[in-house]
Amino acid sequence: MPAAPVTSSPNLRRLGIAAVAVVSTIALAACQAPAPEASGEPVSGGTLVYASGDAEPTCLDPHVGGNYPQALLAGQFLESLVSRDETGEIIPWLAESWTASDDGLSWEFTLRDDVAFTDGTPLDAEAVKVNVEHLKDPATQSSTGYLALGKVDHVEVVDDLVARFVMSAPDSALLESLTQPWNAIQSPAGIARGMDENCQAPIGTGPFIVDEWVKQDHVSLVRNDDYTSPPADAAHEGPAYLEAIDWRFVPDSASRYAALQAGQVDVIDNPQPDTISAAKSNDALVWLDAPRPGAANRIELNSGQAPFDDERVREAFIRAVEVDEGIDTLFFGTAERSYSPLSSVESVAYSDEKLFAPDLDRANELLDEAGWSERDADGYRVRDGARLTLRFPVSTNQSIPAEQSLFEQVQATAKAAGFEVVIELLDLSGWYGALAAHEYEIVSAPYTKVGPDVLRILYHSDSITPAPSGYFANLSQLNDPGVDALLAEAASTSDPEARAASYNEAQRLILGGYYLLPLYDQQNSFLMSTSVQGARALPTVSTPTFYDSWLAG
Repeated sequence: MPAAPVTSSPNLRRLGIAAVAVVSTIALAACQAPAPEASGEPVSGGTLVYASGDAEPTCLDPHVGGNYPQALLAGQFLESLVSRDETGEIIPWLAESWTASDDGLSWEFTLRDDVAFTDGTPLDAEAVKVNVEHLKDPATQSSTGYLALGKVDHVEVVDDLVARFVMSAPDSALLESLTQPWNAIQSPAGIARGMDENCQAPIGTGPFIVDEWVKQDHVSLVRNDDYTSPPADAAHEGPAYLEAIDWRFVPDSASRYAALQAGQVDVIDNPQPDTISAAKSNDALVWLDAPRPGAANRIELNSGQAPFDDERVREAFIRAVEVDEGIDTLFFGTAERSYSPLSSVESVAYSDEKLFAPDLDRANELLDEAGWSERDADGYRVRDGARLTLRFPVSTNQSIPAEQSLFEQVQATAKAAGFEVVIELLDLSGWYGALAAHEYEIVSAPYTKVGPDVLRILYHSDSITPAPSGYFANLSQLNDPGVDALLAEAASTSDPEARAASYNEAQRLILGGYYLLPLYDQQNSFLMSTSVQGARALPTVSTPTFYDSWLAG
């Protein structure tokens, strides 16, 4: 039977009452720069112009695939059952309360009774059921949402406003997963139109509506004048202040910054670190720093094939490369070196700096032991006539130029130990293709998920099997029963201390096996004109929200 509700009444919505069975990521507020403080009275009207350097989505429905560019946009017009506040606590959104059974095998969500999708369809339990079925349907080709809801067996309609999630196993991360835009709730009528039409303009309950998508140029969003459902930590109620958002795709970082300086756009994302440094001294600009939760930026080593199926070779690579100086010089103080698989915003992040101390002598010893004792005329290690070559596909849509320069330093320092690192710059489609074909030995693959459950997505052996989208998240190909067992234990307990202990031990094993080289938190920066007031990053996956924003002056 369900336990007593942890939130109960619409009157409590703005109090931010949190759900139990969640390890609060209390480091979030400490590590994420605060949103710029708004000044003056809100002004209604106007069009905010946003210039994005992220890859243009191929589909605006975040259920399909599930990458970060989709989340950036979807957060303006789709909403989730629950959200998260600045302390990391789960708060109401489309669901005003929720309960979990004592065995963790069912959760009941009570929905708000005053919400409708922008096509007029009411938000009800049947809509939630349709959305979960859509996410879990292989034909949807979901990845991020599908993996996050892997333990949801099905949803039952208890009554019009109560949806019951029936679990195949307990999942202590369910509420964290449901905060994410890749699991946001869409109109069932919109989904029923089919993938092509729904990709063009998903229908949500959010403060804005997709009006037009001109591919390779922009998405036009217009205000939802009937909006009623802000999350519990929003600064106001009712419709958004802005009349519209013009969301432009501007791949070149210099062009984005020039447009911001010229007043042609109001907000840009993915600025270069030197640009951020310069902007700090510009009184007309504001920097919003919003590190993403989940995993740190890191280089994964593919242990599923040679040469990294040998732990000695993995450790040798990590001991050979040097990244500290590159991070210091290339990122202008905007990134701090990480020694953990998890982002610094995760309170259970475990670090072990000594594992990553450069030691060229030790790297050479390990490679000799592993049989890579000879070198060719170019200085690269060879064995049985084959060179010690590491293919490194890099997504130009996901790695800013500063990061690409850092990878070149990895390439140069690894050569001293005899590794040949071959960097291939690819667009997002080509990058996904290289991973699907296992044409990589090392790869930098950003992955965002609320909470430490991201470790299950990235390092449990189940994640070696591709999701319906074709993407598999366990790019290190780690297959360790001990890690699997610890991640299963963490998912099955609602005890915060036991959960943290399991995650810490899992991280110790992952780092100790030299399956990854941590770099720094996933960079998530926005520069905006001081005329933009009330903008903030949602404390879920750090995407910007402009619901509370207005244009001053």
